[in-house]
Amino acid sequence: MDSTERPRGPHLEWAVVASDIGPLLLAATSEGLVRVEFHAGPDRLEGMVGPLVSRLGADARRAATGEEVLLAEPVRQLAAYFAGSLRRFDLPLDWRLSSGFNRQVLQELDRSVPYGSVVGYGELAARVGQPGAAQAVGNAMGSNPLPLVVPCHRVVENDGGIGGFGGGLETKRQLLALEGVLPQPLF
Repeated sequence: MDSTERPRGPHLEWAVVASDIGPLLLAATSEGLVRVEFHAGPDRLEGMVGPLVSRLGADARRAATGEEVLLAEPVRQLAAYFAGSLRRFDLPLDWRLSSGFNRQVLQELDRSVPYGSVVGYGELAARVGQPGAAQAVGNAMGSNPLPLVVPCHRVVENDGGIGGFGGGLETKRQLLALEGVLPQPLF
């Protein structure tokens, strides 16, 4: 469907947005922001959008830059975040791509780990009543459909290590530096 056609049934609006950490795919439904993906280069878009459309059973419309409808506010807030003027996203979220324990952990992360702070995998597991489920928390972070907005980059190893990150460790370092948790890289 090209960007001038209007979807007839349930629909998904998506766009690729430039950011300080590279191009991001953003997707939203009428319920709210449903997906954020890193490294959204042209060679990866079909592999990102196709499965999303299939999973949600929705028609997709690519929003032209500046013509976003469902994504207008997420685009604005992401720009403010990278400019350093936004510390908490205030967006409706469509949680359909997450369920069960993973959703519980991600919602707790979103509620309780503010900008400029970090939490250990084990501590987050304890917060959801599952002490000892640190590895499962790691799996939940890896399944996060809304990274950046639901800040899985703020989850680190309990021993002080940076831990893993779906967007890559350098991206995680950049985000933690932006939030003042790590020093800015020298180059």
